[in-house]
Order: sequence, then structure tokens, then C-alpha cells
Amino acid sequence: MSRGETGNLRLQDIADTAGVSLATVSKVLNGRSDVAASTRGRIEALLQARGYSARPRVVQSRSIELVFHELDSEWAIEIIRGAEEAAAGRGLSLMLTRSGDRHAPDPQWIEGVLRRRPVGVVLVFSDIRRADKDKLRTRGVDFVVVDPAGEPDPDVASIGATNWSGGYAAAQHLIDLGHRRIGAIGGPVDALCSVARIDGYRSALERAGIGFARELVRYADFHVEGARRAAAELLELPDPPTAIFAGSDLQGFGVYEAARANNVTVPADLSVVGFDDLRQASWANPPLTTVRQPIAEMAATAVRLIADGVTASAKAPRVDLATSLILRESTAPPGF
Repeated sequence: MSRGETGNLRLQDIADTAGVSLATVSKVLNGRSDVAASTRGRIEALLQARGYSARPRVVQSRSIELVFHELDSEWAIEIIRGAEEAAAGRGLSLMLTRSGDRHAPDPQWIEGVLRRRPVGVVLVFSDIRRADKDKLRTRGVDFVVVDPAGEPDPDVASIGATNWSGGYAAAQHLIDLGHRRIGAIGGPVDALCSVARIDGYRSALERAGIGFARELVRYADFHVEGARRAAAELLELPDPPTAIFAGSDLQGFGVYEAARANNVTVPADLSVVGFDDLRQASWANPPLTTVRQPIAEMAATAVRLIADGVTASAKAPRVDLATSLILRESTAPPGF
């Protein structure tokens, strides 16, 4: 095969069509930053349109890149633990990158990935821009999204949990205990997992004939402080809830803080259910009843899909791992 040729596609043809040198095409392929954005975009579009993919002989690092928008929680530690164990089991190393927000990594992130050339990328609680997908695919870099922020495109492999079922199980447990004023604190309203958990909670209430009361639902981020404020609002209602379903364990801890500040005892005056089953949930006072999602296994599954050579297709894998209710001491019948 002659220089600048791959399969039936000659990179010199790409250069000629784009009106640039072969060296410029090579710079784009290698993730070099010294190419004008407009030129880079033109070359990327041509590569994608003509079905270019990285040749097997292109050297890749033996690593998986794990991309977070935040790293300051036990949830992130569980993701890292699961990904690292799975990577080690396949002879791969793990790289951690913090970039962007919960919607997508920073635009500059993709250029660094192209230079690092990992075997694959696992994006956590995020989405991926179409342009970034195209760039990764033209370099033969696989990618999977764990706990996607939105509904992933059909060609994006993703790993999640049965969030709707988890929300339903949490509310049903409280209903079975005899609660009828059941509040909820959801995560961000534009987060797919948050919406699914609240939908499950709502379905359980409606099926039980209780009905969905909007005044008993608040939304916050998945951390302690936002949930503390939201729970304080619920507890200050003229007819406050006797139970609260929190969309994460950290939110559950925020409910505990609000309860203490309002001289409300858990579970005698207020039952609380979380979501995640972080290690701190069993250490809390009282230990937190929660919905377990297999966080480490979600990350491990994503790494295994990449290590086993999963490639993007019109019907990329969508895997939802089962959740389960973990009963501890933060829930009891009303007036226990």
C-alpha cells in the first residue's frame, strides 16, 4: 500500500479535495493543534463522509480514558474502582480526565484524546457531541457513555441502571409502611436518570390511589447542600411529608441535615430513602434505606465492551443493570 493510502481511500485525495497538503491531513489525524479550526472541520467532514477509520497499525496506548465532569464524591470513587478492576483484568491501564459539565466534556478535550490515543473512552454522566463522535471514529477510538445525561443517540453505546424501577420500589416501600404524604427530591430536571426515578415514584403513588402532589416534589443537584435546602422547604409546609424519597444518597444525607435542623427525628417523625447505596449509607445515623444501583459494575461493563471490541453501529448496545431496595433503619411506619 502506497504512502498516504488506506484501503480504497487515499489520504492524498482528501488533501486535494480539501485544498491542503498531505501533511495537514496527517496533523488532523494525529490530533495536532496547529491546524485552523475551519480547515480541521473540512478535513474531518471529508474523512467521515468517505468512511475513513484508523488503520490497525496506528499505535494506540493500552489505556482506557475515563472522563468525569466532577470527581469529588464517593459515587465517582465507585466508578473508578469498577473501571480500574475491569481494565486491569484485560491488561489495560486507566487514565482519568476531568472536563466540562454533566452535558459534555469541554470542546478542547477531544484534541487531547486524539493525541493520547486510548483504546477507548468511557464518558460518565455525560453526552458526546456529534463532531466528537466523528473524530473518535475516524481514529478507531471506541466510546461508551455511563449513566448518560440525556437519551443517547442510537449509535452510542451506553450503560445505565433501572432508574424507573428503583424509584418505583422506593415509593412502594414507603406506601407499604403506611405513608401517604410522601415527598421526593429529584436530581437535575434535565438528567435522564433523575426524570426516570421521579417517574417511577409517581407511578407507585398513582397505582396506590394516592395521587401525585406537585407541592411535595423538589429538584436539586445530587449533592448534600441542595437537598438540604429542598428538604427544609418540604418540612416547613403546613402539612409536611412523613417520608421523603431522595434521588441520591448524598441528597438523603441532606434530608438528614434538614431534619436535624427542624427537630425532626428519622425515622420516628420522617422516613428517608436514598438512591445509590454508597458506602456512607450504611455508616449514617441512622443507616440509610436506599436503592442500590451497581455503580462499579456499570463502569466495569463499559470497559469490558470497549476491551471486547464493541464498535459503533446503527444499534449500539444499551445496557441497564438492575437496581434493588436495601432496607436499613431510616424507614418506619408513620408515627413509629
